[in-house]
Amino acid sequence: MDTLAGLLREYRVAAGLTQAGLAEKAGLSEQAISLLERGTRRRPRIDTIEALGVALELGADEVERLLNVAKAPRAAGVAGAAPAAPPTPPEVVRVLPRQLPPTLSDFAGRAGEVAELVKVFRSARPEKVQLAAVTGMGGVGKTALAVHVAHLVGDSFPDGQLYLDLRGYGPGNALSPVDALSQLLRSLGIDDDRSLPSGINELAGLYRSRLAGQRVLILLDNANSASQVLPLLPGVPGSAVLATSRRALTTLPGFRHIALAPLSEEDSVELLATIAGRQRVTAEDAAARSIAQLTGRLPLAVRLIGARLAARPSWPIEHMVRQLKDEHRRLDEFGTGESGVRANIAGTAEFLAHSNQSLDRKAASALGLLGLPDGTDLSALTAAHLLDVSENEAEQILERLVDLNLLSSGVPGRYRMHDLIRTYARERAAQTLSEGARTDALARVLQHYTAVAWRSQQLTHPESRRLALASPPARPGTALPDLPTAVTFLDRERANILALVQQASASEGLRGLVPELAIAFFGYAEVRSRWIEMRTIDRIARDIAGDLGYDRLAAWLEHDLAIPDAEGGDLEPALEHLRAALPMFQAIDDLPGQARSCTSLSYVLELMNRLDEALEWAEEALALSLRIGDQTVVGISHLALGRLHSRRGEYELARESFDLSLVLAEKSGNPRSLAKRLQIAGQAYMEAGHHLAAMEMERKSFDIFAQLEDGNAQAECLQHLATSYLALGDPVAAATEAEAGLKLARAFGNQQREGLLLIELGRIRAATGELAAATTAWRRAATTLQDFPNDAAIAQELLTEHPPKT
Repeated sequence: MDTLAGLLREYRVAAGLTQAGLAEKAGLSEQAISLLERGTRRRPRIDTIEALGVALELGADEVERLLNVAKAPRAAGVAGAAPAAPPTPPEVVRVLPRQLPPTLSDFAGRAGEVAELVKVFRSARPEKVQLAAVTGMGGVGKTALAVHVAHLVGDSFPDGQLYLDLRGYGPGNALSPVDALSQLLRSLGIDDDRSLPSGINELAGLYRSRLAGQRVLILLDNANSASQVLPLLPGVPGSAVLATSRRALTTLPGFRHIALAPLSEEDSVELLATIAGRQRVTAEDAAARSIAQLTGRLPLAVRLIGARLAARPSWPIEHMVRQLKDEHRRLDEFGTGESGVRANIAGTAEFLAHSNQSLDRKAASALGLLGLPDGTDLSALTAAHLLDVSENEAEQILERLVDLNLLSSGVPGRYRMHDLIRTYARERAAQTLSEGARTDALARVLQHYTAVAWRSQQLTHPESRRLALASPPARPGTALPDLPTAVTFLDRERANILALVQQASASEGLRGLVPELAIAFFGYAEVRSRWIEMRTIDRIARDIAGDLGYDRLAAWLEHDLAIPDAEGGDLEPALEHLRAALPMFQAIDDLPGQARSCTSLSYVLELMNRLDEALEWAEEALALSLRIGDQTVVGISHLALGRLHSRRGEYELARESFDLSLVLAEKSGNPRSLAKRLQIAGQAYMEAGHHLAAMEMERKSFDIFAQLEDGNAQAECLQHLATSYLALGDPVAAATEAEAGLKLARAFGNQQREGLLLIELGRIRAATGELAAATTAWRRAATTLQDFPNDAAIAQELLTEHPPKT
């Protein structure tokens, strides 16, 4: 009777092949052929027989003969013979698996992550299963890192290294746990599918039994969930698992989690140099760094651009930079097939879109809208307005997108979108949403910011005439119970507000919302001294208001443009703005606007030392404000008159005017107004040399600002106190006040105040003979004040006047 072993040997010899030769032609191991010919393995898979038939060039009848003997059962026992043996277990072919893909020759960076992962897997006698997961957005280099580390630690796993693509995000359908276990068991030598259990629990038990007592490293790539990984974990120490996924796998027990971010700029340039040519990249260093920025430092994108440049050695890198700057074609430059960046991101989005979970589908739908604003990040509240959902629902959507690394969240409640994901999201929005829907979404965000800014101004300047310009909120907003809450919110959003204003100014459907937002922004800008942002926003808004015929808004914006100029010492431009604003208010018969313009003209002219003209405008402001009964402007007019009388040496008149202004502030019940007037009066007394009176005013002002938690204003009070202490001959107390003011200015990000306090501290050091310390302070001041050239010039002048001793 033919046996499989004898028949196979007969056919092989007839074909003139060695066992090794047959193994190579059939795609099998030499050990597998040997086991078949020795009869150790008697029931191979059908596809194994078919592969042997092709390799031996057998006819159909000969292949059928092999199949028949492979299927033949053992002879039945005769009477009196021993009972038949039980069915044999699945055949195990002991071939050590070495399945890791090759490591990338251009692997760059990730030194910290490599060291951390190597440490996980280098334990000589592990007391538990070694487990680690690398997560991050598509294209960030998870697989490259995992394969690189697996090769580094491979010698610690002498029984083999398995690699399995779980296809969690494509291409094709995700691998089920049953299919995954079956593949892993075949890789471990159990390759008779007929003998494999069909249930997941039995498969998992057999898999863990095969791994028991062995040192095998299993790399599970591209998982879409913890549930896809969990059945594939070994049961006892010895073997190890390294998994990768685009989503956080935090529910996997015992795993060391590595959240992979994009490369650093230096590592991105290094990767580009490795692929495109080091000499070429060195010669165009600035362009190479632009490539790093435009690729979002995403390894997949850098690698694709590097490959394109390598294939085009005559292309300047700068040419590629110009192509990438076109957002509409940027993703096309990163590959158009399944291996490209677009397909990589789309795989994650489609996973959500086709999920059976409602939240996942909402997150997929939200992605396009979330990519619309030109900001640095999003809050849950802003996203709620953008998506037109509740804040709670918005947060759930955002967190789901974080899970899939389509967003990141560095701090609680703030969410960022990678530049390339934003580009994809905008493509998706353009394809799935009408222009009207996109415009409406951004309009909701603009209106949200406007409402918050008005709330802030209501708290900072409750008697401001600007408040009458506020539109009713488009939808209920968040509760902002006090000023610290409001300004803290705007602190976090100011960069986003500026970006959105610039974005909206180019949209016919949005630009009409910009002027009101700019007017509303005044209260916050004044409290936080955000003069640069205020100037930028107001210029854009002033031009739009003029174009659209918003006369009252245009007049206020022209007036408000004088404020950042005056605060920065650019007095001529400030004067021009005010001289333009006054007739604009007169043309629409706006007496409150005229009165406010007069007080501002008085202030700027005083700073220009044109005291007589300033006095005339202050008196005109007082007359107008009394005529219309505007007690706020009456108080500001008396304040202006007090400063002018003090400057002219008319100290009794100055005191009377200041007292009238302070009484009106107290009656108004507005503590901020009172504190500000005390501060201004104190500064006037200080400049006049009345330092004890000045210090009394500044102390009262400081205490009120402390209650209001306004560190910016407190820092200014401390600067004035330092000046007075120095003038009174107490440099120790002066230094104490100046250093306390510096600490506050830095905490609140007020560079101008920080620079001015450094100048004052330098003067204090110079007064005590510490010239080196004074020079250091003035140099730091000059650097800090680079955006405020008039103030920086003071520091430079002091450095010139006090050259270092040689």
